[in-house]
Amino acid sequence: MMPLKNDGLLVEIIKNCLVIFVHLNLIFDHGESSYSSAGNTYHEQIRRLSLIKASHLNHNGVPRQFPSFSITPSVLMASRVYHVVDYGADPTGTSDSTEALERAIHDAFESPLDDDEHLMKGVGDLGGSQVHLDGGTYKITRPLLLPTSGGGNLMIHGGSICASNGFPTDRHLIELWPSSTSSPFEDITIKDMMLNANFRGGGISLVNSIRITIENCYISHFTTNGILIQGGHETYIRNSFIGQHINVGGDHREKDFSGIGINIIGNDNSVTDVVIFSASIGIMVEGQANVFTGVHCYNKATMLGGTGIYVRVPGFTQTRIINCYFDFTGIVAEDPVQLHISNSFFLGNAFILIKSLNGVVSGVTIVNNMFSGDYTGVHIVQLDESKKEFHDVDQVVVDRNDVRGMTLKSTVARRTTWSNGTTWTVDFSKVLLFPNLIKNVQYTLHAGALFPNHVLRNVSRNQITVESDIPVSATLHAYVDQY
Repeated sequence: MMPLKNDGLLVEIIKNCLVIFVHLNLIFDHGESSYSSAGNTYHEQIRRLSLIKASHLNHNGVPRQFPSFSITPSVLMASRVYHVVDYGADPTGTSDSTEALERAIHDAFESPLDDDEHLMKGVGDLGGSQVHLDGGTYKITRPLLLPTSGGGNLMIHGGSICASNGFPTDRHLIELWPSSTSSPFEDITIKDMMLNANFRGGGISLVNSIRITIENCYISHFTTNGILIQGGHETYIRNSFIGQHINVGGDHREKDFSGIGINIIGNDNSVTDVVIFSASIGIMVEGQANVFTGVHCYNKATMLGGTGIYVRVPGFTQTRIINCYFDFTGIVAEDPVQLHISNSFFLGNAFILIKSLNGVVSGVTIVNNMFSGDYTGVHIVQLDESKKEFHDVDQVVVDRNDVRGMTLKSTVARRTTWSNGTTWTVDFSKVLLFPNLIKNVQYTLHAGALFPNHVLRNVSRNQITVESDIPVSATLHAYVDQY
């Protein structure tokens, strides 16, 4: 017989088929021991078979040579992805999945790495473990508690959790409550999830936890808090949607909205690109050095008793609100000290209220914002002195705000007036924010051929008076500020 031209290629194909056969046998021989963990079953087998198949083909689909190697059971068991369906969780949301989810979370925390130098002292490194919800919806009857021993470098993601009708009304669907501040949670990520509290409590509770990320989450139907942050340090909430009731505005139930979208009782946290579409208070702030950027609040309107962002840190605020959108609901700040609000949009008569508890306001900057209203005379910045008048006012700047359909209030004002006589009086009370508090005056008296002597005679009740020694026809240009 004549030798075939493709004998060499045929031999190579046979060799590679034998290699694949050996590897498959090896996997199935070790199947029971290698995948004995409930978290490493069907999904791991399929993934490794796909990798082996791909490893024997080059980019053109032609078999290629490989050096001989072996796979040990320990390598096959190295994955730290825990699929909740492998623990018996029901992805249809029909039956209770609480215990199955708890077992998956427990296993993810079971084997921290020996080297704990990657995280804070006392926080076990979980090596990037993942609790994967496999795109299902899971009903739970009690909160999902992460082990109180703490840990870090872990992600929970990829599905929906719904509270059952018997879920406790004073708890949250996911709770991070370490046993002590010496063993907190660190670098935990909750991502790509929908949390439905079923009007039975809250969404996520973080207590004494550090460097936590909540990203791309949709939290709804809460009665207490969408997200509660208590103590801890540096929680980042971003690209998420939070609302008690599902709507896009104009909800007939708006007057009955309750709860708080994000409740922050801690320092150094960040909320970025988040929409809060229904709650009584969008964000409650009771900690220092927090920053809010790109937040859109259209929760309960101010006229119905709602607040977009409530800054309740009197005397030492240190809060920055930048590039946000307040949609018929505004900002309230109690005795603010170091508060910055800029480049934000206030729609529908939304305004900023500075509330006096002890009469202190210092280091407040409200600049470069846009205000839009219905021409009913609502002031863009207002003072609540019902408890006590502001007596300690220092370094407050309200200026360069763009106003349409509302009444401008500022700490800076300019006016021009003409008179033929010996006195020129300008009243700034309609513009200036604080009553009877002009601290600086600059003026120019522009006369004709005469050169009168003139002097600033009075600064009171936000009015100034300039007087000359002889009658003259002149224009007064005045600039005042309350800084």
